[in-house]
Amino acid sequence: MLSLDDIVVVSLEQAVAAPFCSNRLANAGARVIKIEREEGDFARGYDSAVHGESAYFIWLNQGKESLVMDIKNAADAELLHRILGRADVFIQNLAPGAAARAGFGSEALRQRYPRLICCDISGYGDSGEYSEMKAYDLLVQCESGMASITGTPEAPGRIGVSACDINCGQQAYAAILEALIARERSGDGAIIKVSLFDAMAEWLAVPLLHYDYTGKIQPRVGINHATISPYGAYRCRDGLDIVIASQNEREWRRFCAQLLGDESLSDDERLESNQARVENRDYVDMLIKAVFSELDQAQAVERLRQAGIAYGRLNDIAGLSTHPQLRRVTIDTPGGEAKVVAVAAMRSDTDETVRKVPLTGEHSKKIREEFS
Repeated sequence: MLSLDDIVVVSLEQAVAAPFCSNRLANAGARVIKIEREEGDFARGYDSAVHGESAYFIWLNQGKESLVMDIKNAADAELLHRILGRADVFIQNLAPGAAARAGFGSEALRQRYPRLICCDISGYGDSGEYSEMKAYDLLVQCESGMASITGTPEAPGRIGVSACDINCGQQAYAAILEALIARERSGDGAIIKVSLFDAMAEWLAVPLLHYDYTGKIQPRVGINHATISPYGAYRCRDGLDIVIASQNEREWRRFCAQLLGDESLSDDERLESNQARVENRDYVDMLIKAVFSELDQAQAVERLRQAGIAYGRLNDIAGLSTHPQLRRVTIDTPGGEAKVVAVAAMRSDTDETVRKVPLTGEHSKKIREEFS
């Protein structure tokens, strides 16, 4: 028995953020009824990478039931109300104001169904001058300032995955779990509002605090850390990169002695603290490059391992695909079985099971009969 086996979730969802949230609920055992338009969630058409199906869609929609309906149609709207009358959670990430205009705004639903937990996922929240704006991941990465601190000194860059959507979906999932626990005590549901912008702004707390209290804007430093040194990528003799991280002065002293070959460097005023090393990053990098350029990656790894210094290899996605630590699970898609990355959190009391990705409207007939 999974944690949420007795929980029914209705998700009026599309794209990434809400499907990510409801997918986590499905993985925890909840029954998730996914409401789709006749043409289906538009994420179904993002690509055809996995047996003709969208990579995003099969990743985020395992274990759900697909119900096609038009919530503007009176009969379908009434059907949705019957389902909500037996549901525990309602999630929606429609365009700004669309759910409320169709009669499914959170405030109205909470009055009608006091135990229902409603979660509204939006781009910028439901107040303020941005509240009516459409929002997609790249737009929010840019609006929030994330893109401005990502990339090389020459140009900003996008985080290479839908970070705003995924972060927002994860935040919504956590908030729903908290609301379910609170409902066990009070008997009351709740309204949860999560926006892509708020979720990403929270991730930017540290660079924002630096700016607010020092007036300094975090620079773009590529594969380096803006406020810790040394913490970044260095090229080895064989053309492969090694990423190193020195997190405290004890490690830095070992690094000087065992990697740089000069323990006295740790007493150099240009290198005596992390702040000093950040201010003199070019000098730090020069010292490290002089050593690593004479070592193959395997030799550098062995020296770092012996010194107890944290390191990593700068892998590409092909490297991830063959990584010894990568965990995958098998899912059933309309085109055949596929392997996807396993959910990160592992529990000792549950087993990973094969979950199915639904066809558009695959469960419409069964659900309509159940709630007729």
